This record gives sequence, structure tokens and C-alpha cells, in this order.
Amino acid sequence: MPKIYLEKNVLEAAFERLEIIFNNFENVYFSVSAGKDSSVMVQLANIVAKKMNKKFDILFIDLEGQYKCTIDHLYELKKLSQIRTCYHIALPLALRNAVSILQPKWICWDEESKDLWIRDMPEDSINMSNCPFDWFRKGEEFEEFIIQFASWYNKNHEGPVACGIGIRTDESLNRFQTISFQKNKETYKDYKWTTRVKFSNQILDVYNFYPIYDFSVEDIWGAISKLDLSYNKIYDLMYKNGVPLSDQRICQPYGDDQRKGLNQFKALEYQTWAKVLNRVNGVNFGNIYCKTSALGDLKSSKPNFMTWQQYTVFLLESIGLYNRDLMMIYYRKIKKFMIWYRKKYAVDFDQIPEEAPRKLEHHKKAISWRRIARAVEKNDFYLKRLSFAQTKTEENELRKLAHKWDNLLTANTITSDPDLNKFIKEEVIKSDSKNG
Repeated sequence: MPKIYLEKNVLEAAFERLEIIFNNFENVYFSVSAGKDSSVMVQLANIVAKKMNKKFDILFIDLEGQYKCTIDHLYELKKLSQIRTCYHIALPLALRNAVSILQPKWICWDEESKDLWIRDMPEDSINMSNCPFDWFRKGEEFEEFIIQFASWYNKNHEGPVACGIGIRTDESLNRFQTISFQKNKETYKDYKWTTRVKFSNQILDVYNFYPIYDFSVEDIWGAISKLDLSYNKIYDLMYKNGVPLSDQRICQPYGDDQRKGLNQFKALEYQTWAKVLNRVNGVNFGNIYCKTSALGDLKSSKPNFMTWQQYTVFLLESIGLYNRDLMMIYYRKIKKFMIWYRKKYAVDFDQIPEEAPRKLEHHKKAISWRRIARAVEKNDFYLKRLSFAQTKTEENELRKLAHKWDNLLTANTITSDPDLNKFIKEEVIKSDSKNG
């Protein structure tokens, strides 16, 4: 049974909210990801709109590197009877890539990488060949596009606009705060499940509304069962793969949270895995180490059947699958590190121990294969765990890499390394001034 508040369950409350929206707004669109939450939201909206003889639009941002089941389900949703227009966006947006310090952003649907696209361009999409948005620029952030689209939609439709968002407050504290405690929040007619949209310093005549904000994940699946709604079949595969209901996500898998499931993406979307490897820097590394300290999560452990030396070689080979240049840079630095120890302490290559006292490894006072392996795991260009620092030679190597791969390092790069931050700022300033 769904949760019940004031003798009204959340499904009934959602229907009531949708009726309020359709009664007060002629211009309504829903932001859809084709995940379970937005899917239920838009199908409930279709039930209400059909009863009230109303129409609405949907907005779908196609991130290129998504599950095939997600795209299949999107086309199921496009057939809903009350949809007027589906804005299927396939534009070159900059997306977060948390599996590589060297390519913290990647651009989906980038024409310059067309031969590497994971999927063919959807024929019915809005793309660079037919883009109606004079404000759009390649490399815009996802969040920036969403707000600019709301402004554009508002200008192209007379009267106030309502945008449906399928978020649930029990998924995160941030989502709860979005609904309940947003500072200076302006609502529509004091409905707490609405928020007026601001664009820079401009207040738009657009209201986000959250019709299923109080649903739990069990309520979502309860609604699907009770009303015989369609759903994204990737969830069946996730469930069979042992993923708990609360952890099932379908958005592009290279972000800060989503990277934790990259190994799942490989298992469930094996048909496109080879293309994903070539498309997004660091994906195979993320697939192998998404549950380890290499990406800042759990403490990693090497396979029991490997020595630390074998594990180091395995890590280098894994990096080489997607970026041979980077692998060779790591290889040369490790070799240099070993030569220095041989000259300083007469420790030959075949005398390097598997492990040294952890305290000495931590303070960079002992060589061991474990220390070398842990350094590679960090996916850090400078390998500071092996006592390397930024040099002119390394700057030139990094500059060559940045020129070879578009969007390798940008002003939006997220890193805690002060040397890398300094390099990025200098390069961006130089690039900006060169381009005028």
C-alpha cells in the first residue's frame, strides 16, 4: 500500500496535483529521463490530461552514452496520447566525467567525434543541423541548458508555464531541501510542491512542480503495478544483477555518483561497451575500479591470485586500453622512480619488495610494488604518491595531451591538485586570449 497522509495516499495526491496544474496552466511540459520516476510522472499526467482533454509537451535530454533500454522506453513514452511535442535534445552538451582526472568533462554528440559516437543520431531529435535555439553554444552544461530551455519555452508560449519534475524527496537530502527549504522560494498559489524558476537575475513566468515528491521507490513500483504502466526494462536487468531498488539509476554513468555502477553498465549494456570505451576517457578504469579507492570510494584490494607487481602491470594495461599515451607516461615515470632507488639505495629492480611498512610507504620513504600500484590507482597525472612533482617536461607532455584530445582540460576541471589547477588556469587564459 502507498503511504497515506490525511486519509489520502500519495497516488491520489499526485493525481490531484496534476489536475491543479492542468486547471491553472495552458502551457505544460515535463522533463523526462525515461527513468522510473519521470516515467511514472508523465504517464500519470497523461491519464489526467486525457480525462481533462488537455495536451502537454515533454523534454528529453539525450546524453548519447545511455542504456539502449532507456531509449527504447523513451519511444514508448512518445506514443502517449496527450503529448503534443517531444523536444528530443541531442546537442553537444558538456557532461561530468568522474572517472578521469585528465578528461573531467566530455561532450556528447560532438560532431568532431562523430566516428566514435556510441549511437547514431536520432532522426527525430533536435541537433546542431536543425537547432532552433539561437542561444545554444557547444559545450554548455546540462544544468545551464535546462534553465535556458525553460526561458525559451516561456518566450515561445503565451502565458505562464508549468514544468513537471519527477524527483522524490526520499532519494537525497538535496532533493528534500529543493522542495521544502529552498531560500527565497516563491511558489505558485502557496503550493509547497511548486517553485518559481529564476534565470540569472530574471524571474521567469515558469514554475517547476513536483507531483510525485512524496513517493517512495515502493510507491513508484506500486503505481506501475496498480495502473499497468510501462517502464524501462533495464530495471529488470538491474534487479537480476543484484542491485537494490534504492540504488538503481539510469542516467549517464560517468558522473560522481553514477560511476559507482560502471561495472554494472558493462554487464548490462555489453553491446555498446566497446564504443563507450573509445568514447569516454577513463571508462574502463572506472569499470574495473568503480568500487575502490582509485575513484575515492571503498578501500581497494588486489586480486588474491596476483602479486603487487602483477597488479601494477594489470593497472597499466587497463589504462592502455583507452589511452596508450597516458599509459606510457606512467610507465616512464615508474621506471624513473625505480632507477632513482637503485642509484640511491642500491635496490635493483628484482629486489623491490612486494610490500614495505605502511608508515614508510605513506611518508614516501620506502619503495614497494604496493606503493607503485596504489599510485597508479589514483589516476593522477603527476604520480605524486611516488614523490613526483610538476616539471617543465611534464607540463609539455600534459600540453601535448590536451591538444590531442578536445576538452581534455577546461576551466571547469575539478581537481584537488594545486599544480594541476595552476596549469589549467594558465592554459585556459592563454587559450582565451589567443581566441580573442
